[in-house]
Amino acid sequence: MIFLFLVFETNPFNFSLKLCLRGLVAEKEASVEGITVKKEVDFSEWYNQVVLKAELADYAPVRGFMTIRPRGYAIWQAIQDYFNQVIKSKGVRNVYFPLLIPESFFKKESEHAEGFAPELAWIERKEGDEERVAIRPTSETIMYDAFAKWIRSWRDLPFRINQWCNILRWEVKQTKLFLRTREFLWQEGHCVYETEGECVKEALMFLGEYKRLAEELLAIPVFDGEKTELERFAGGKATFTLEALMPDGKALQMGTSHNLGQNFAKSFGLKFLSRNEKEQFAWQNSWGFSTRLIGAVVMVHSDNKGLVLPPRIAEHKAVVVPIIFEKNREKVLRKAKELATQLKEVNAFVDDRDAYSAGWKFNEWELKGIPLRVEFGPKDLEKKQAVLVRRDTGKKTIVKWSSLKKEVKKQLEEMQENLFKKAEKFLKESTVEVSRWNEFKRAVSEKKLVFAPFCEKTGCEEEIKRETTATSRCIPFNQKEAKLECVKCGSAASRKSYFAKSY
Repeated sequence: MIFLFLVFETNPFNFSLKLCLRGLVAEKEASVEGITVKKEVDFSEWYNQVVLKAELADYAPVRGFMTIRPRGYAIWQAIQDYFNQVIKSKGVRNVYFPLLIPESFFKKESEHAEGFAPELAWIERKEGDEERVAIRPTSETIMYDAFAKWIRSWRDLPFRINQWCNILRWEVKQTKLFLRTREFLWQEGHCVYETEGECVKEALMFLGEYKRLAEELLAIPVFDGEKTELERFAGGKATFTLEALMPDGKALQMGTSHNLGQNFAKSFGLKFLSRNEKEQFAWQNSWGFSTRLIGAVVMVHSDNKGLVLPPRIAEHKAVVVPIIFEKNREKVLRKAKELATQLKEVNAFVDDRDAYSAGWKFNEWELKGIPLRVEFGPKDLEKKQAVLVRRDTGKKTIVKWSSLKKEVKKQLEEMQENLFKKAEKFLKESTVEVSRWNEFKRAVSEKKLVFAPFCEKTGCEEEIKRETTATSRCIPFNQKEAKLECVKCGSAASRKSYFAKSY
């Protein structure tokens, strides 16, 4: 319903203009729609609406592709900025390698080629081309061809590089923004070492940095361990992984680190002159995470009002919303801008748009995930105060101007901590340990993360997946070996594994 408020003025033009503007605002506000489904009722549709309506990403014209909008890319930029500092401290340097990879490079490492064969997107050959080329599904092959030319001696080692780039893997049947798209953004680190011990040590070190990123920056609790042979990276000797549990009971891989052994070194002739003057093959690892981290943030923290962002990755951590009446308009706006300037360290801004009511602005910034809202009106002007509203809890706090900067910093830290603790509580309550097959199946059907004894045989793992669609997410590190019976086949087992359905 549209309400038009008639305001009589001596100037008929002013009357007509205000009548028109108020009618348009009322019409626009009535048509604005927030999240129309509940997270606990239709998780998939809820997720899509949050991503689209919070303006993080949109579907591209070509099926399987997405456009990352400025609000979404700002999250990725925050992750990049954080992690670039981490890897720089570890002696890693950023590079960029070509998008296209010759077919012969894939054939050099047959196991790797077989693993990615269904996902490769080939470029049509033109007259004069020597061989087919594919768009990179990952960069091991093209990088390691270059490494073989660059590395000559043990003095060149360790060699550590990282690339931020896009990846194309064609085999995606259903598009899920940030989670399942044919093209996505990621970082891929690649290192070369003298010994396997050093190689594995740093592969685990980088996985540890991923864990710190997930928990301290994204406020998402994770569990880590080693992948089974069935889930291992094609061509690798061992794969280490970081996993998180989403609110719908599905696990999401948050990052992986691989001990590649000497497999690729042997395929690409990556040798070096050792300290004892003998030529030997190098040891390698690789490690990476992708823009699916943004999807994880949305799923874990957001609610039925829209996006909830951990303050540490929010581009704008606060918005000042002035509550304006004509009588005090200029004074309120002036002070609102002063408050935003006072909060420049958290990149606060003033929403002073005339075409929207304060209530409409409250809803919009809740939908788009601004961590803190600073409400400020004529009465607050008189009392020299403002009202802080937290996005995660909705809690309101009246704060004097003199204490505003300190209180904002405090509440942002409390929000970051609260989001992590809430997600951690969910993970603990959703994890169950079982030893019998009927308990296993029941737990999977109840959307739990299942911890159970496992024989680690590929055939048994395939049978578990066939019957329950759950997969082994990882075998946790540092387990004490014990005499156990596999939850599925009953054969001897020495370790336990996490199982869950997954994205």
